[in-house]
This record gives sequence, C-alpha cells and structure tokens, in this order.
Amino acid sequence: MISLIRNLMIWGIVFTVGSIHAQELQGVAYYKTKRKVEITLDSTSALSGQQKQINEMLKKQFEKEYVLNFNKTASTYKEVESLGDASTGSGGIRINAITIGAGGKGDILYRDTKNKTYTHQQESFSKQFLVQDALEERDWKLENETKQIGNYTCYKATFTREIEVQSFTSFNKNEDDAESDKKVEKRKIVTTAWYTPQIPVSHGPSTHWGLPGLILEINDGSTIMICNKVVLNPKEKVEIIEPKKGKKVNGEEFAEIVKKKVEEMNKIYGGGKKGKKNGNTFSIKIGG
Repeated sequence: MISLIRNLMIWGIVFTVGSIHAQELQGVAYYKTKRKVEITLDSTSALSGQQKQINEMLKKQFEKEYVLNFNKTASTYKEVESLGDASTGSGGIRINAITIGAGGKGDILYRDTKNKTYTHQQESFSKQFLVQDALEERDWKLENETKQIGNYTCYKATFTREIEVQSFTSFNKNEDDAESDKKVEKRKIVTTAWYTPQIPVSHGPSTHWGLPGLILEINDGSTIMICNKVVLNPKEKVEIIEPKKGKKVNGEEFAEIVKKKVEEMNKIYGGGKKGKKNGNTFSIKIGG
C-alpha cells in the first residue's frame, strides 16, 4: 500500500512538472524567405540586356528574414529590419517592389490559437490598418514522411487550395495609346509544410498554423520559408503583445480596400497617358 502511494506521488509530481513545462513553453524562431517573381522584357527594350540583373534584384528584394515569438497559445510574426538595400543594382537601376498584405517592415501579425483569431497591423498604400478576424482553418493532410531540420525531426503535412496567379503586361506605345493586359489564371497548388512535434505549439511563419508542432519549413507555391534558428525558453520572457494601431477592419473589408486600390493603380500606370514612344513591353509574373 505504501509502495502504491509512493508511486502515485511520483507520477503526480512528474505530471505536475510536465504540465507546468507545457504551460510555460515559449520561444523565438527565425525564418528566411524566398519568393518566386519573374519579369520578362521585350527584346527591343533598352533594358532587355539587363533582364537577368533586374530579376536578381527582384529576387533579393523578396529574400527577407522574419522572427516568430511564441508561447503555447499566442505568437507574433514580424520582419527583421535589414541594413542592406537590395533595390539598387549596378548601372543605376533601381527597383522598388510593392507587396500588399505580405508582412512588410513595421507590420506585426498576432495570432491567438486558443480563440482562433488574429490581428494584423499593416501599412498599405501609406495608411495603417488593423485587420482582425477569425483564423483560416486548413484541412491539413498529415503524412508519415520525415526529415531532419537542424536538431529537430520534422513530419510532412500538405493541403491543396486554389489560387489566382496574376501576370501583368504593359505596352508603352505612345503618349495617347498606352495600354495594359492583366491576366488572372486560377491554379490548384499544394502547400507542403514540415513541422516538429518536439515543439508542441501550432504556430508557424506568416499565416501558416494549425499543425501538432511548430512549422519549421513551408513551401506554398510562390514562397519558401525556412527556419534557421530556434531558441526555446530563453532567460528573458518572450514578449508577445497584440498590436493596437491602425484603422480596424475585418479580412473581407481589407481585401475589398486592396482590390479597389490595385484597380486604381492599374488605371494610372497601365491605362493612362504615361506611355513612352518606344514600343517597349514588359511582363511580370507572380506566384507560378
């Protein structure tokens, strides 16, 4: 009887310590991202000989670093500020890539997996928004395939969705006859994630979440995100604060705002009278 009581006490202590550890689990994960963007120039364009250089500059602009602060039920995700300038190349060429809702400098994505909500503080078109809505739940398919990422054994998970791939072609004929051709192609893509049950939280980079372990790598068809460093239970408490600044809108309202602004920009830059008299064309393809 005494032996049984002792064993129950030991199991009780182990269970209590394990529960406390799970509750206090916190950490910081660092990610590097790469995005697939390609620009094609007409062979008659003055810049056609520099197409490779321009594509390399675009590639570097989308190579960014992010930090994910997390605990058991909440996380914040934001870009790590870089001292370099990838927008300027040799020959005086300068490219500024505008990303909409993609986690730019100063943007903070807060996620609450317990209540399944998110708050995204972001700046778009020189105005700050606070997008608040329910988290999108994904139908993840858990697979048996594994691979090692750093010190962690990761398992594969996938889900399939339909996306729109946009390609934009601009024809600069003359000042009175400038036109553009924007094509939207629907395509089914498979998102592949690698998560580790060794870190039992359902967080991940960007908008990705919902797996039984921290997502360390993900490929969503246009962007690859890879974790290169994880710090678990650091000495200083990990700061996770829900952002509060910006005009409050839900996800659907923000999508409508972005849609209208993009249409306005297309009219200004694609359909206005700003074409050059050189007959040049260029096209940009994102996400495919």
